[in-house]
Amino acid sequence: MKGYKVFNPDWTCRDFKYAVGQTYEMEGEPICCDRGFHFCTDLKDCFDYYKFDPNNKVAVVEALGAIDTEGDKSCTNKITIVEEITWEEVLRLVNTGKGCSGLCNSGNRNSGDWNSGNRNSGDWNSGNRNSGNYNSGNYNSGNYNSGNYNSGNYNSGNYNSGNYNSGNWNKTSFSSGVFNTEEGKILMFNKPSDWTYRNWLDSKARFLLNQIKHDLLEWVWSENMTDAEKEQHPEHTTTGGYLKILDESECGQKWWDSLSYDDKMVIASLPNFDVKIFEEITGIKAGDI
Repeated sequence: MKGYKVFNPDWTCRDFKYAVGQTYEMEGEPICCDRGFHFCTDLKDCFDYYKFDPNNKVAVVEALGAIDTEGDKSCTNKITIVEEITWEEVLRLVNTGKGCSGLCNSGNRNSGDWNSGNRNSGDWNSGNRNSGNYNSGNYNSGNYNSGNYNSGNYNSGNYNSGNYNSGNWNKTSFSSGVFNTEEGKILMFNKPSDWTYRNWLDSKARFLLNQIKHDLLEWVWSENMTDAEKEQHPEHTTTGGYLKILDESECGQKWWDSLSYDDKMVIASLPNFDVKIFEEITGIKAGDI
């Protein structure tokens, strides 16, 4: 089986020294991540385990013995280091586009990695001429933009110089409108509020709500089990009960019941707080507060 292997600049791998043209053999069956001479059949997979560094050595190898494969890597108990590959050849093999200096690019003239567009200097861009990262739009210098011509981050609109804008031509942040220089107020509990979205992000109420734990476990004793629970968990007769996984609303209610009065009042002091809407969305019965 032919494949590829990456080495340190001194041709070592796991403190073992290799040389081009040499064959190496070991006793016993190969086991991935345990023992054997490791390699990948697809060159780009090698860089999941080695840095994409032009100082490293890369070679074509041939497995001549038994082979064990796990995911994208394989190992053998007998291997030949067939020939060294130049870095120019590495770039050609890992990129389907042209003129790329990054890794796994299907577009052209990319200096970053995993770009499907053209002329990107960042990483994971599907658009064109982006200098940021994770952009699906075009001409973005920020990051995580799905729109175009944005210099900020996380914009789904166009021509924004701020962050988190879904509208256009905004020179502010968190705007869903057009040509705004100031952050707008947001609806809370279905009514206009005097809060901006940034106020919400910085609030203690948001901090507290983010403390709700999910997938909580609770021990239920046999005497407290319903008939349906006893039927589903017949082992309770020997264990004395069963371990229940709480659903989202139960997790939220336990969180609420554990809060101090002052923390509950932080939530209840949110603009336009409505106990019915709060329960409808969270499942939490806030009661009289």
